[in-house]
Amino acid sequence: MMSKQVRLYTALITLSLIWGVSFLFIKVLLDYTTPFGIVFFRCLFGVVTLLLILWWSREIVKLKELPMRSLIIVGFLNAAIPWALIAYSEMKISSSMAAVLNATTPIWTSVIGVLFFAIHLKLKQWVGILIGFFGITILLDLDIAALVSEDFVGVGTMLLATVCYGLSSQYTKRYLKDVSIKIISLMTLSVGAVISLVMSVIFEPINVSVIINPLVFGSFIALGVFGSGFAYLLFYYCIKEGSAEFATLVTYLVPISAMIWGFIILDEAITPNLIVGLLFIFFGVYLASMKKRSIIRKTTKSYMT
Repeated sequence: MMSKQVRLYTALITLSLIWGVSFLFIKVLLDYTTPFGIVFFRCLFGVVTLLLILWWSREIVKLKELPMRSLIIVGFLNAAIPWALIAYSEMKISSSMAAVLNATTPIWTSVIGVLFFAIHLKLKQWVGILIGFFGITILLDLDIAALVSEDFVGVGTMLLATVCYGLSSQYTKRYLKDVSIKIISLMTLSVGAVISLVMSVIFEPINVSVIINPLVFGSFIALGVFGSGFAYLLFYYCIKEGSAEFATLVTYLVPISAMIWGFIILDEAITPNLIVGLLFIFFGVYLASMKKRSIIRKTTKSYMT
């Protein structure tokens, strides 16, 4: 039987492989539908997937007993708002740049935890986060000039999305620790679907007919069923069994998996930057996820008071 630590890292790596390809599908879908249309169909496919999983597991949902206010807030912060922002971002910047900016999520998660949730981080954890981000800059061969040359609006919307992710992760750990992972995932996607549908009606109607396009349908299967349905189960598992900081470390691995998918699907070369970047990133993840048991017990106790 696998230890808890092995299960956590297995979930983290699997999640990164699923989300790594999501940026590619979002870029493809922007040629066929609007950002809110992408969010709506992605959430819808994810909701259907989770409903089937709940039906299969015979898990009974008692809506009256759920903390609906907190679930709705998480739905806003972890699906409706950031997914739309990411889609808008990729209208202005490259998918690679979006993936790199997405990797700042652990930094925002830690900062938000310190500022608003009484989370205490060791210097070693901060160093790990910085090392991981430095590894990504090596991986994608970025420099400051390349960063500032990208469209500022695209960069800004992507960074705002990562702030939403960080806030959502800390909020989930604090207020939804007793709620089933499946229920959190289902409600997050349900709220995302409703909000994105409303926003589409207000700003730009969704062209439903695009769903019959095989490429569009397949992309939404990848984004909704796997990138939202199954991936959210893994993400909330990492939060509940690990920590908010640990779960958002997946954003360090996502650019790596995006490179791997590029090699497999697009026959892109694996460069020396990829190898060196991998070493820095995995070392950063290792350092950033280190937390003494006494700190974990102290944090858990504060959640219960």
